[in-house]
Amino acid sequence: MELNKIKSVFFIGIGGIGMSALARYFKFLGKNVGGYDKTPTQLTDELVEAGIDIHFEDNLDLVDAVYKDKETTLVVVTPAIPKSHSEWNYYINEGFDIRKRSEVLGLITKDTYCFAVAGTHGKTTTTSILGHLLFQAKVDVTAFVGGVVENYQTNLIGSGTTVTVVEADEFDRSFLRLYPDTACITSTEADHLDIFGTAEEMLVAFNDFANKVEDKTKFFKTECVDLDGIKVGFGEDCSYKIENIRIDNGWYIFDIITPKERIVNVRFGLPGRHNLSNALVAFAMAYTYGVDPKVLVEGLESFQGVRRRFSYKIRRDNFIYIDDYAHHPTEILAVSQAVHELYGDKKVVAVFQPHLYSRTKDFMNEFASALSTFEHVVLLDIYPARELPIEGVTSTALLEGVTSKVKVVLQKEELVPYLRASNAELVLTIGAGDLGEMVEDIKKGLE
Repeated sequence: MELNKIKSVFFIGIGGIGMSALARYFKFLGKNVGGYDKTPTQLTDELVEAGIDIHFEDNLDLVDAVYKDKETTLVVVTPAIPKSHSEWNYYINEGFDIRKRSEVLGLITKDTYCFAVAGTHGKTTTTSILGHLLFQAKVDVTAFVGGVVENYQTNLIGSGTTVTVVEADEFDRSFLRLYPDTACITSTEADHLDIFGTAEEMLVAFNDFANKVEDKTKFFKTECVDLDGIKVGFGEDCSYKIENIRIDNGWYIFDIITPKERIVNVRFGLPGRHNLSNALVAFAMAYTYGVDPKVLVEGLESFQGVRRRFSYKIRRDNFIYIDDYAHHPTEILAVSQAVHELYGDKKVVAVFQPHLYSRTKDFMNEFASALSTFEHVVLLDIYPARELPIEGVTSTALLEGVTSKVKVVLQKEELVPYLRASNAELVLTIGAGDLGEMVEDIKKGLE
C-alpha cells in the first residue's frame, strides 16, 4: 500500500485515543476521513468539530460513498471491534485494504525520522513531552500521542512530514511494526499477560523492539529497564541524570547532567519523580538529535501536561480534584507518591475503576497494596473493555485485600453524592475505563 495513492480513510473505532490521532493526521494531509464508533465521547465531538464524518450505528447505509471505492480507500480497524461488526465484514468481503492502527503507523514511520517511545508506564507523558520539545524547536515533526496534550488540546502535535514521534505500544506486539531511528523504553513491568503469557515473554518483545534501533547510541532507557542502552535517571552511573532537586511553589527545579555539560535550574511543573524521569528521557532524545539545550529547557518549563495525567480539574486553596489515567499498580503508586509529596496534610479520597478482568486478576494483590497507600478508597465496578467477566474477579474481591481505614464499592450513580458527603479536601479519580467520561460531571458535582 502506498499512502500517497490513498484518497479516503475510514476508521472502524475512530474514537480511540490512538485511532483519533491518525484520523487527524490524514485530515491534515487532505484525505477524506470518516469513521464509526460505538458511542459519542469528548474525543469524537472534537473530531466532528474538525470536519471528520462520524456515525455511531453499525449501519452500512451511513457510510458515505467515498469510503466504498476499493481502489482509493484505506480502512483502519481497532482490535476492540467485534468480528460480527457488519461494516467491517463488508470491507472484508469486498476485498478492501484493511490495516491495524499499528500497521499504518509503521508505514508512516518507515518514510520519516522516527522517535519511538515504549514502556509499560510513562509512554504517553514521555511522547507528549518529546513532541512538545521538538515542535517548540521548530523541527518538522508530527507527534502521535496517546492522550490529549494540554498545550495543544489535541492528541496530535504538529503537521510535519519528515520527523515523527510515536508511542510504541507493546499490546499485541504492535511496536515491532515500527521503524525507529531513536527510541526509548521507560519501563518493562509485567502487563498484558493475556497477550504475552509471562513476564519473560513480554521482556523478549521489548528486547526485540530495542534491537530495531540500529544506532545503539540512540536507544535510551530508564534505570528500571534491564536492557542494554543509554541509561537515564537519578543514579551516579546514568549518562543523563538529574541532580539537586528542589520544590518551589509546585515546581520541580533541578540540574540536568549530560555527557557534555551541566544544565542548571531547569523548571518542570508535572508532579512526581516518575514524571521527572519521563522529562529526562524526552530531553535526552531531543538533545541527542541536536536541539539547542536552551530551547529544551524552555520547552520543559512550558509543558502543561496531558489530559488525565495528574490533571487538576479543581484547584482551590480549600479543595482539589485531580484526575489520572493510572490503571496499573505501579502507576497508582506513582500517583500516590506525588499526592502525598505535595498534599500530605490533606484528607484524600481515592476513587479507582479497575480496567480489564484479566489485569485485575493478574495483579489483584499488587492493586490492593497500591490502593492501601490511601486512607480512604472508593472502588467502582471493573471496566471490561474487550473482555468477558472472569469468575471471582470483582471489585468487591479486590476491596477485601485493601487495608485502608475507609473502603467501599459504589455504583457510578452513587459516586458524586458520596464524595460530596465525605468532607474530602482532595478527591482523586484514577483508572482507564469510562471513568474518564464521568470526569466533567464529577467536577460539576464537586464544584
